[in-house]
Amino acid sequence: MRIFDGVGHVPKHFGPSAVSIGKFDGVHLGHRAVISRLRAIAEREHLQAVAVTFDRNPLALLAPEKCPESLVSVPQKLRLLATTGVDAALVLHFDRELASLPPQDFVSGILVDALDARAVLVGADFRFGSKGAGDVAMLIALGAQHGFTVEVVGDVRPAGDRRVSSTWVRELLAEGDVRHAADLLGHTPTVRGLVVHGAARGRDLGFPTANLSPESEGLIPADGVYAGWLTDGGVRYPAAISVGNNPTFEGVPKKQVEAYVLDRELDLYDHVVDVEFVERIRGQVAFTSIDELIVQMRRDVDEVRELVH
Repeated sequence: MRIFDGVGHVPKHFGPSAVSIGKFDGVHLGHRAVISRLRAIAEREHLQAVAVTFDRNPLALLAPEKCPESLVSVPQKLRLLATTGVDAALVLHFDRELASLPPQDFVSGILVDALDARAVLVGADFRFGSKGAGDVAMLIALGAQHGFTVEVVGDVRPAGDRRVSSTWVRELLAEGDVRHAADLLGHTPTVRGLVVHGAARGRDLGFPTANLSPESEGLIPADGVYAGWLTDGGVRYPAAISVGNNPTFEGVPKKQVEAYVLDRELDLYDHVVDVEFVERIRGQVAFTSIDELIVQMRRDVDEVRELVH
């Protein structure tokens, strides 16, 4: 997948293309349904399949107080988009200039001039241009003017009336329901970060952990203990993962992610690793003694071993 960091990096005479536009936060099943349809059209019409996205949630600029946490970082999003089979991703820098662009200029400058769009796929609630002035009806009219078709792709509703959305995934992660979140995402919730030195309490207790930097990428699920995986250098290891502030000890930063690789001791300091959350085992508990904590940790590891194997 080619990545264009802004319109200015799209090569001249690129295209013709089939385009989908969106935040693509999490690249969940709803996004994947749109991209699947996009690829089918691109293959049939001999077009480049292009996902157009943003370097931040537009609300981060327009209404920061209403902006939710992102499920994934931009690099994570691009890696996920690459797995969908699109030919290229265009990352638009959402700044004041882009936010104030009239809908007609958004279409002519980005879709027509830069990407030579012949087909554009969007959701029913798609808005574009300054103050969201552009809607699907306007996009269809502009498409007729500029020579591209517009297709509205329906929502994915796996059960009942609720559609798959980034909001729903956030709610599940806030509850620690990583298994259900994975069902909606089509991939396992993952946090990527640099392994840093911690207080070495896990090592002292017989369970050395890889402690992720607070600046990790990806939305961290609710506090608790999880079964999952740690990937380092392309090698995937089963792991017991703790999220939280270690209530048994004082002075531990909140929302700390620690992963204990089962039955191995690896030197992971200064490595960038991926930690995947497969199943929540329990919530965080403050133990009355270190011995009680060690007994529970052994139980946790045994349960993780059963789940991941």
